[in-house]
Amino acid sequence: MRLADHTDKAAVERLVHDAYSPWIEVVGMRPLPMEADYGALIAAGRVHVTDALDGLLDALIVLVPEDGVLLVENVAVRPGRQGRGLGRALMAYAEEEARRLGLPALRLYTNVKMTTNIALYESLGYVETGRMGVEGRSAVMMRKQLTP
Repeated sequence: MRLADHTDKAAVERLVHDAYSPWIEVVGMRPLPMEADYGALIAAGRVHVTDALDGLLDALIVLVPEDGVLLVENVAVRPGRQGRGLGRALMAYAEEEARRLGLPALRLYTNVKMTTNIALYESLGYVETGRMGVEGRSAVMMRKQLTP
């Protein structure tokens, strides 16, 4: 795992496009991660990536420290690498980062129609804290309190 830099911008955007494109039909519009400004997120040191042996990116996670919590803003895994535990590894990395930053909890949100993602987050100890509209989409808000 490493921080993305400006040379990774196109690869990050491609990974996000490839990972989220199948959700467009399910959600009925482009998922929010497809609308993000990855140049700005990379410049801010928010995008963490894993490299593949073929020179592409295997996966990424976008982490944003907030007051008392680490926001997991995006998790994306290259379609050909999905189902191999990379998503779980990214979420474990997020917990390590939260602890390193002295933050006692993590939070995230996902589209209500992304039921497989919700199930994954629940299996990792996240609990639903509410639902709300986010830029024309219906989102499930989730949180995980870390044990000291």
